[in-house]
Amino acid sequence: MRFSPKAGAALAAVGLATMSLAACNTTTKGGNSADGGCDYAITYFGALTGDAAALGVNAYNGAKLAVDQYNDKHKDACVTLNKVDSQSDPNQAPALATKVAQDKNVLGVVGPLFSGESKAADPVFNSAGVPLISASATNPHLSENGWKVFHRLLGNDDAQGPDVSKLIHDVAKAHKTFVIDDASEYGKGLADVVKKDLKSEVIGSDTITAGKTDFAGTVTKVVAAKPEAVFFGGYYPEGGLLAKQLRAAGYTGSFVVADGVKDPEYVKIAGDAAEGTLMTCPCVPGDQVKAFADAYKAKYDVDPGTYSPEAYDAANIFLAGIDAGKTDRASMNTFVSAYDGDGITKHLGFTKTGESKEIPIWGYQVKDGQIIPVKQLS
Repeated sequence: MRFSPKAGAALAAVGLATMSLAACNTTTKGGNSADGGCDYAITYFGALTGDAAALGVNAYNGAKLAVDQYNDKHKDACVTLNKVDSQSDPNQAPALATKVAQDKNVLGVVGPLFSGESKAADPVFNSAGVPLISASATNPHLSENGWKVFHRLLGNDDAQGPDVSKLIHDVAKAHKTFVIDDASEYGKGLADVVKKDLKSEVIGSDTITAGKTDFAGTVTKVVAAKPEAVFFGGYYPEGGLLAKQLRAAGYTGSFVVADGVKDPEYVKIAGDAAEGTLMTCPCVPGDQVKAFADAYKAKYDVDPGTYSPEAYDAANIFLAGIDAGKTDRASMNTFVSAYDGDGITKHLGFTKTGESKEIPIWGYQVKDGQIIPVKQLS
């Protein structure tokens, strides 16, 4: 569904102006909201360092902008934004989630950022009754576990996968595709959806290992198969290297990726090989709402990135709950589950399993070294 123009009204409600933090420190570490001096807290949970840090910083900055704006308007009742750097590592996630859950002032979590850490951390949040809104984790199975606190602000990969196929057919004009994944919860899950959707048009597939830098074996298989398009399910560090090595080996077809690669860091890593790359993302262009884009640019001196608007919307749902007097976890979770209102990305609301009711998917392309929107795919 397309973005509702009524979302502009929501901006007035949350006050889109560039704000400095007024009443409390919103950047405490490790989940201890007492350090912030505020009555209530929400927590950002995701990568701030490590290979996938760029996507995490985008999301954290979006959430922080929302909290800073709220605090500017509520000087007598501020909210702390804690930040937990998970490095998007599923092995660290349960212990970090336990620490967050033990802080009784935390009323909600913006995150976790990625699907693998979500699978590991969400059971902890569910047991402790901590409501969460992920602005970025897209594995479809996350909403199938019966977790009462789970909410996802964007479309999952069951929604994104068919639009990958649409981009391959309609923009790349390709009907022979080689599919590669990085074996992660996100990358493999999305690649499986794409393979299922493309059916016999998939002429080969392979798996690479995240963290590695030499993909010569996979590149050899691609060149031998002579596909018209290559789809990669994974994140930008490996995506950039893979694109570079494919082009160096003589592959001239389309390179197609999804939201895990949609970051300027991909272009830096891939260099000239990034040019023309097609991308899908269940996220809206950061400049779609000018007031938000202007406030973000003024605050951080960069344009909004992938997941910045979604994390901004997620934080504002929690802030609306606090404004409505939902100051315990149970009432906050009920408030979030029943939420119905305009955000900057779309009209916001959740199904009974925590999925977003509206799921816009966009297509993007790298042109002249910039990631630009091509069109809304669904």
